[in-house]
Amino acid sequence: MQHNAHTEHAHHGDHGHEGHQAGSSWSMAARATLHCLTGCAIGEVLGMVIGTALGWGNTPTLILAIALAFFFGYALTLRGVTKAGLGLRAALKVALAADTLSIAVMELVDNGVIVLWPGAMDAELADPLFWGALAIALAIAFVLTTPVNKWMIGRGKGHAVVHQYHH
Repeated sequence: MQHNAHTEHAHHGDHGHEGHQAGSSWSMAARATLHCLTGCAIGEVLGMVIGTALGWGNTPTLILAIALAFFFGYALTLRGVTKAGLGLRAALKVALAADTLSIAVMELVDNGVIVLWPGAMDAELADPLFWGALAIALAIAFVLTTPVNKWMIGRGKGHAVVHQYHH
């Protein structure tokens, strides 16, 4: 009887944590962050190109770039989970749950680097400083966002929510 109680307790202690250790690996966190980086980079570059081409100032260009980074980050997840058969409403919930913190951290870091980098906000598209600062800012954001994604995945949140639809 005591053996059964111990077995039940051990099983109960593991409930909901299947794959917990594998689910929070650095490799999985890096893949989730790369996904986030892809959407953010598409949005950032497109926003900067549009804002610069239209002669907008730094603030509206930055706002557009951030909005587009969230849009493309969510869009990439939506594409994947709807392709896996999820309806649009459920897919939106999954995308919001999976990507919001990751994109927010990515955007805070990468835009923070660009804002603080002398001359980067005023660089034109043809200026190597524009592309160099953006590339370095995104790389720093990747490095700092990966532990956030690892932490989220390890708790069954963030991109862990999406992984059930990737099988």
